[in-house]
Amino acid sequence: MSQTLPIDSLKETFLSQLTQQHLVVEAETGSGKSTRLPLWAAEKGRVLVVEPRRVACTSLAEYVAEQMGESPGESVGYAIRFDNRFNDNSRIVFVTPGVALRWLSEEHLAAFDTVIIDEFHERRWDTDLLLALMMKLNKHRLVATSATMDGQRLSDYLGAHRLQAQGRNYSVEVAHHASDSRNMPDIRGIEKKVSEAVVNSYQQHQDILVFLPGRKEIAQCESHLKQIFKEQIALGEMDIIPLHASVSDEERHRALTESDKQRIILATNVAETSLTIPGVTLIVDTGLERRTHQRNGRTVLGLHAISRASAEQRKGRAGRVSEGCCIRLYGKAAPLEVLTPPELHREELVEPMLAAACCGFTFEELAFIDSLPHQTLDKAKEKLLQMRAIDEQGKVTAHGQRLYPLPIDTLFAHLITVMPDKASQEAMVDLSAALSVPQRLWQLPSGEENREMLTSWQPVACDALTLVKLLREPIPDFANVDESVLKDARQLSEQIREALELPQLEVATSIRRDAWLLAVMKAVPEIVYVRRVKRRQALGNGYNEVAIGRDSRFAESAEAAIVFDQFALPGKGVKQTLSLATCMSPVSLDQLSALEFGEEVQGKSQITDDHCLVEIQRVYAGRIINTQWQQPRGQSARQALVEMIIAGSALPGLATKISADIHQWNLYVALGRYQQGVCSRPAAQVDTTEWLSEQLEALGVESAEDLELFSVDDFVFDGIPDWEREEFDQAFPYQVVLTDLTMRIEYHIARKLVTAVHASGKRKTDPKRWELPRWQGWRIQYRKASRTIDIK
Repeated sequence: MSQTLPIDSLKETFLSQLTQQHLVVEAETGSGKSTRLPLWAAEKGRVLVVEPRRVACTSLAEYVAEQMGESPGESVGYAIRFDNRFNDNSRIVFVTPGVALRWLSEEHLAAFDTVIIDEFHERRWDTDLLLALMMKLNKHRLVATSATMDGQRLSDYLGAHRLQAQGRNYSVEVAHHASDSRNMPDIRGIEKKVSEAVVNSYQQHQDILVFLPGRKEIAQCESHLKQIFKEQIALGEMDIIPLHASVSDEERHRALTESDKQRIILATNVAETSLTIPGVTLIVDTGLERRTHQRNGRTVLGLHAISRASAEQRKGRAGRVSEGCCIRLYGKAAPLEVLTPPELHREELVEPMLAAACCGFTFEELAFIDSLPHQTLDKAKEKLLQMRAIDEQGKVTAHGQRLYPLPIDTLFAHLITVMPDKASQEAMVDLSAALSVPQRLWQLPSGEENREMLTSWQPVACDALTLVKLLREPIPDFANVDESVLKDARQLSEQIREALELPQLEVATSIRRDAWLLAVMKAVPEIVYVRRVKRRQALGNGYNEVAIGRDSRFAESAEAAIVFDQFALPGKGVKQTLSLATCMSPVSLDQLSALEFGEEVQGKSQITDDHCLVEIQRVYAGRIINTQWQQPRGQSARQALVEMIIAGSALPGLATKISADIHQWNLYVALGRYQQGVCSRPAAQVDTTEWLSEQLEALGVESAEDLELFSVDDFVFDGIPDWEREEFDQAFPYQVVLTDLTMRIEYHIARKLVTAVHASGKRKTDPKRWELPRWQGWRIQYRKASRTIDIK
């Protein structure tokens, strides 16, 4: 530890203040805060260091242990998913936020005196939550480090003492490669722009670090650069190394260890903070990253320009060992946002809310540095309630406690724990593991021959079954599988199987596909989708729509599917979201109907062989999934009988009589003729369909057969008093019948207008005024088809 670093100037103050209050340490990239602070804090007790990234966690533990002349697992250890090296006597333990939260839920981190949350400015949801929980518990001394965040604001939030140190040791020259000073970062032609920057500068520099948004772009640039520098690589003069969260240990060590070759390191923002990559004097910054955000109520992964704070972090990588240069592939005046928005504002809050509940607190009880969106909070609580993971008060249930320790998405954890048998549970474990690794495990093979081999190997065109089979069996020759990702998925499956005391992967219980998928549909019906009738590439579930992903095996003949995984992308509009179904298991419409998906809707009625039948349609997500003809009973029977009465196929003549009676009553009331105490019913308009249904119910009609006990005379509408009815009908007739002409009469009371509408008859001439009732004071019109005339 002979090398002096900028952070060393804070040591005395750090140690004196640590015993008295929380600390916020502000130091730029390259200051040494990630390696020095844990060692200093260890002088006052056992230290837990929370690092936001797995690569940084293991690399920092190895570096600090090396500085102490040890190997990881002794005085200095680490714990990440799948791997841990520490013991009860380790003074410093580096962990990822997920591990820290799990330990907090189990023992409130009672074994540690100080908790250091490094790189807090990244504003991950788990570090934000961890800090809020630690403040609520108030049992540890807290140290939060930040390279870019407003330190005073963070200090005020924690009630902490603020310490500041300068960062990099050497100056970094910045150059902008853009045609206009306001040009934003752009993904188009990214490999060409990166290659040009590297080719024009590599001879003046040592190692080169290129920041790219993801694995796809890293692979593209790696291929491009290897072609350009193939001679240097063949001579052992150059090495091109990918660096992202899923690289192998060997590749990680190549990136983090000095070499006699010139290295070009192609990295995501995993290399933006904490990690020291020795020998780097040139940074090529594309200015891009992939991150999540909320769009129309959903978490969407999108390509974004980085913030100005991140740009400074990336620039700082070049000033660690000597003067350096940073080439930015965007304009000097590009309007970048100041800081990257926190994840708690960009993602769904289901997992954070469950984590808080398992630690003993609801979100309402915690104070976060930024207030949380109410709509996202409400959605998270609703989902957790549906899963029975929390109760109405937000407290964790026994079921929620079973879900939380599983290192996977809350939905998958829920599905695993509710499976009714071992075979289904194991299938769900293996599928969840395959879908929980950060990268795609496999791609559909190209070429007709390979596709035929795939069909022979796995005849059922089911993405879920294919993934489970890939985990359980040797990789077939035709399969386009990422073996490192498959290894991670198998490792995750084994971890979950061990936690649930299930058989190991190599002796997995055979899948009973129908029973498994039936249990899934019962447990989480909202992930069941049906095809749109006219747009066959789209499926819906009633409130969301997905398109079939290009690597899905979903067959053209399949009409419904369980969508286990989907990928949300920004659509064309401001709020539009395009969701691609990436893992689909076909199910039949009959299965959905048997599980009573959707709602029953009564359709048309008919009489067949003296039986009344009604069409019962089961509708899910706007699509008819089943149709049956049934002999109706109760309300369904009465609804069908009313339709038949109005159509004249049951109790002929009744509809005509009752319709006329009710029409006249409604007109009588509207004209103000109603007299209290004279009429036997209230002064209200009456609907013919409703009245007939009420009469059938009052008569005790429960089936079509019951109607045979009654005749037209049993249905009497008690409306206009009998002694007034004849006079009223003469003054305001329902219809007028002339020679060869029958007219239906419409009364527009507010306009004092009578319209005689041609109903039937062969008469060629229009009716004359003298042929019609008096209708004194009313304007009179005659309408036939589209022709309307006044009659005077």
